[in-house]
Amino acid sequence: MSGKVKRAILILILSEFLVCLGIGLVIPVMPFLRNQLHLSAFDMGVMTALFSFAQFIASPIIGKISDRVGRKPIIAIGLALYAVSEILFAVTNLLGMFDFARVIGGISAAMVSPTGMALAADITTKRQRAKVIGWLSAAFSGGLILGPGIGGILAGISYKTPFWFAGALGAISTIALLILLPKDSDIEKPAQITGQKANNIMNGDWHDLLIKPVVLLFILILVSSFGLQGFESIYSLFVNEVFHFSIANIALVLTLNGLISLFFQVMLFDRLVVRFRETRLIRICFFFALIGTVWIIFAHSKIEVVIATLIVFTAFDLLRPAITTLLTKLSAKNQGLINGLNMSLTSVGNVIGPLMSGALLDMNTHYPYVVVAEFLAVSYLLAFAVKIKPHHLA
Repeated sequence: MSGKVKRAILILILSEFLVCLGIGLVIPVMPFLRNQLHLSAFDMGVMTALFSFAQFIASPIIGKISDRVGRKPIIAIGLALYAVSEILFAVTNLLGMFDFARVIGGISAAMVSPTGMALAADITTKRQRAKVIGWLSAAFSGGLILGPGIGGILAGISYKTPFWFAGALGAISTIALLILLPKDSDIEKPAQITGQKANNIMNGDWHDLLIKPVVLLFILILVSSFGLQGFESIYSLFVNEVFHFSIANIALVLTLNGLISLFFQVMLFDRLVVRFRETRLIRICFFFALIGTVWIIFAHSKIEVVIATLIVFTAFDLLRPAITTLLTKLSAKNQGLINGLNMSLTSVGNVIGPLMSGALLDMNTHYPYVVVAEFLAVSYLLAFAVKIKPHHLA
């Protein structure tokens, strides 16, 4: 890697971390915001849905635009919009403005994460890509892990303070990226990308994404996000009701998961890709996610639940970057579009998963995980249909 490539990757990692830290900061504040302003559960649900809906609509469109105009301006605008959305939360007490801020936040998320992934794929070789995507995933996880704790401390000053702090992080990230990130044209591209011939399987058209491996991987992205959110969204309710976990127990499990996730993504992900290749690693992750989910359904003790939970979360934490890495290797010219669709499908799963699990939980405490297990079983079998031939690789 050249010096400019290393600097670009470092800036992307720091930007991803700061934005996710800002997202995490406001998580513990949302219940206080609801109570202070007397908002209903429906009001809060609409805010969440607007964020995901805006992200769903904007991601593929912005991804395609970034393929044409470059990555740096899109990421910079996204970071600036993120700062605006958080500051709007800090300065207003009007529900309509909160909803507007969530729409801006969703568009911001659609501009930052997938475009950052696309730029990382643009400037790395296939051999380097798994390591870099693992680092970006770790930055995402690390920000979300540290954010709630810091947000809880800042909320002691005022329930609005975390929003001001998150907005400041967004502004700092924007300025740092504009100053330190080289222009797209100034970053040396790997020879394997710059020397591409015109007969690559994908040359920038939507219909070129419809080859079998890409379609299957997009389906697996949707299912994995659906499964993760279906599993995670009602986890605290499930373990509290069935196994009588306390808040401290749940916090301990999530903290352990965060630490294990960081270790696997930073230290082991690249090695696992080299050892198993992406296709086999995807199958392994779906298998262990399935085993862990089934184990939780039949568990009889807290320690069993903790171990099974860590298995499931770790499998999902490796699954997403494995699929993303493989997708980026299937094209040299569509990174923005591919990563935009990746984010868009993730948003769909993020909306449907919690809705499904919440409805099923009202019927029976075990129904959500039974359905998640069924989807994971189908996905595990479907993963065997992903066959990557030499001419598919860009």
